[in-house]
Amino acid sequence: MTSKVDEALGYEQARDELIEVVRRLEAGGTTLEESLALWERGEELAKVCRRWLEGARARLDAALAEEESGEGEDAGGEPGDAGSR
Repeated sequence: MTSKVDEALGYEQARDELIEVVRRLEAGGTTLEESLALWERGEELAKVCRRWLEGARARLDAALAEEESGEGEDAGGEPGDAGSR
């Protein structure tokens, strides 16, 4: 389960911390217990990033759907095109 602190993390903050976790894991030199704690933290951070990206995708999809539905209502063209034809 993601903590309240993780919920408040912005995408860039979570991504940067995740990069640091991965760097530490790849560098080695940690105990098994430390490595497992880092891995678990990385999984939580990845979930935070995934939620941000899914939210961004949903917003883009909604904006594109709104734009497409709006194009069907008018004569089909970019705003301001009428004077250039």
